[in-house]
Amino acid sequence: QVSSPSGEGTDAVVILEKTPFQEEKVLELLKKHTKLELQMRNDIYTETPPVLNFSLSEEIKTTVVYPATEKHLQKYLRQEVHLIRETWEDYKNITLPFIQAQSFSIQWVYNILEKKAEADRIIHENPDPGNGFVLVPDFKWNQNQLDDLYLIALIHRREVKSLRDLTAEHLPLLRNILQEGKEAVAKRFGVPASQLRIYLHYQPSYYHLHVHFTALGYDAPGSSVERAHLLADVIDNLETDSAYYQTRALTFALRADELLFKKFQEAGRV
Repeated sequence: QVSSPSGEGTDAVVILEKTPFQEEKVLELLKKHTKLELQMRNDIYTETPPVLNFSLSEEIKTTVVYPATEKHLQKYLRQEVHLIRETWEDYKNITLPFIQAQSFSIQWVYNILEKKAEADRIIHENPDPGNGFVLVPDFKWNQNQLDDLYLIALIHRREVKSLRDLTAEHLPLLRNILQEGKEAVAKRFGVPASQLRIYLHYQPSYYHLHVHFTALGYDAPGSSVERAHLLADVIDNLETDSAYYQTRALTFALRADELLFKKFQEAGRV
């Protein structure tokens, strides 16, 4: 909790993340600051837990969510995780009503799109209201190194919530994101398209369509097979069948404490 001047406590979420070691610091770390003690040896493999004698403050990224709602707190608590196989009927009867009823604010997305916040962080923008988007660094990336490169493309259209809403009508938008996003990342950061993972989440963490751009070598949160859908594959699927995402079942993981999981339980789908 964070105490206000009046002494009242307000909940906050503080996220500490270890960023990748910068290459030039590794040699210094091994030479000067580490005492290695043998813990395990098996053939050519040796495990030595390091005793570090220097500050990692420069290697820690801190994100603060304040004030934090109950939904924010639950999002970051450890919970059991279950796989859900959502049919189109499940989506219409369970997931969509849940989305329409939930009140998790995405005002921060609109602030970016309207240039009320983070305007100086925009890497690329296509201003077309129907087929345009903005590309910005994700909060998870401190932009100090390319090893954990992470950007987000936010579409200007506000009625498209998730993968389930996409049809062939959205192909020009998706192609713009794929092509212009790759070009923008290559121009700004020198990372070629062949070293990018470009994908959508389902379920997403917020219901405004967005596309993730991460370094291929980075094990980004949410890049696992049960959540990530490669944008190139999404485009191919919609070219083959406009109603692809309104007909097929989709699998995703839910924590046991999530309200949507409880809705699936009540419907006897878990």
